[in-house]
Amino acid sequence: MSDFSTYIERNKRFAETDARLNVPAVPFIPFKQAFVIICIDPRVEPAAILGVELGEAIILRNVGGRVTPAVLQDVAWISYLHEVKTPDADWFQLAVIHHTDCGSGLFADDELRHGFVARFGYDDATIADLAVVEPAVTLRKDVELLRRSPHLSSHVKVSGHLYDLETGLLTTLVD
Repeated sequence: MSDFSTYIERNKRFAETDARLNVPAVPFIPFKQAFVIICIDPRVEPAAILGVELGEAIILRNVGGRVTPAVLQDVAWISYLHEVKTPDADWFQLAVIHHTDCGSGLFADDELRHGFVARFGYDDATIADLAVVEPAVTLRKDVELLRRSPHLSSHVKVSGHLYDLETGLLTTLVD
């Protein structure tokens, strides 16, 4: 059996329930009107720290929970779909969550980052900018990027939150 076998077994138990049937009728309109951008760090699993259940939110995870051009494109797409396909539906709250002790802070290590950039051909300045060393600072920057985006509907509310790994608490920094 593969190392993924635990999850295959869990999926079989899930498939035996009717939970999969209780999902939104429209794929981009989650039950709780929430869209969360959060880090891929397994210590900040949205289902665990936020209690997010199936169908309640759109969850977009990447290194650091950063707002990148790809994230802006994804958010623009969902916003466009909402505007065109379901203009009368409630609009979602877009929450950006950064956290303490983020592994993306390692992008600030010049030697480590330069090795990564050299091996894969990425732009050094772009990668360096992804580091979450001071999460309150990067969080505010990312919220501002979303709010200024001409591709995001003005109906979307954007907020920024900081998750503290030590206390387990989420604090709103940008409402």
